[in-house]
Amino acid sequence: MTTAPTPASGPRPAVPYGTPEAPRIAVRGEAHLEVDPEIARIGITVTARGKDRRSALDDLTRRNAAVVDLVKTYGTAVERLETGAFSITPELTRHGRGERVRTYQGTVHLTAELSDFTALGELTTRLADLELTRVDGPWWALRPQSPAHREARRQAVHEAVQRAREYAEALGTTLAALVEIADIGAENAQPYPSAPGRMRAMAGYGAAAPDESAAPLDLEPQRQHVYAQLNARFTMTPPRL
Repeated sequence: MTTAPTPASGPRPAVPYGTPEAPRIAVRGEAHLEVDPEIARIGITVTARGKDRRSALDDLTRRNAAVVDLVKTYGTAVERLETGAFSITPELTRHGRGERVRTYQGTVHLTAELSDFTALGELTTRLADLELTRVDGPWWALRPQSPAHREARRQAVHEAVQRAREYAEALGTTLAALVEIADIGAENAQPYPSAPGRMRAMAGYGAAAPDESAAPLDLEPQRQHVYAQLNARFTMTPPRL
């Protein structure tokens, strides 16, 4: 004679649906904030061309040093300056036989990140005034630890609770407990794209005379959109239907 095994003691795993004794409510909470940007990034490309490799490299080194020195004069307004890529490329003649090098072209790509937007327009204009220097941007953004992200999540949670409470009130009952809260697509999270602000690229092909320097650009920061979405599940007191 065999006896049936006794059920294991301990809490039962949560079921993905409600019961008559503990009905569930599943809602989505959403939030959308529009805030000012915190940082601006600009891309800087320095170019040089020479008949031989050494002259192209010397000119590129000199122009790159001029860019770096200029950016560093803005002190704490520039939070970060990084060199992204460097290249020296031979350009062959288009006609004739054999591999004959016509010129050498060199480029250096840099990225500057600024938090002081009052200096951004002036720095951008002065960089574009340098010889064979291209400026792209700015791209406006928030810092990863920006309080705006936390505020968006907080508002999304509040909206989910309010929405669930309204469903329960429509049934003449109240919420009992929070069962689950999760980001939308938490298992395969994808960051929300933020449309970057763009500025027309500028290129300087000769240094301007000191009394002919261009007036600083007036750049208006582009407002940033912050989103938060989540799923929330609650139990409620059984309503009388």
